[in-house]
Amino acid sequence: MPAISMFFGIIIRMYLGKKEHNPPHFHASYQDTKGVFDINKCEIIEGDIPPKQIKLIEAWAELHKEELLADWELAQSNDLPFKIDPL
Repeated sequence: MPAISMFFGIIIRMYLGKKEHNPPHFHASYQDTKGVFDINKCEIIEGDIPPKQIKLIEAWAELHKEELLADWELAQSNDLPFKIDPL
C-alpha cells in the first residue's frame, strides 16, 4: 500500500488492485490510529483517528478530491498512484 501523501504526522495510503471495494476511498494513519475516508464525500467512514486529525484529513481530501479520484482509478488498475501535495 503506497503512501501518497504525508503531513502533520499523518500518512495517506491507497491499496492497489481491483479487490479494493467501493466507494472510492483512501487509508490514513496517525500514530497508532487508522481510518478509512470516502473520497467522494471527503469524510471518515471508519476508524479511530482523533477528531483534530480527522478535520485535517477531510480538509486535505476536499482540496485534492480530483487527484484522489484519479489515483483511485490508477490503483484499481494495479498502477502506482501519484504523490499528492501535503496540506
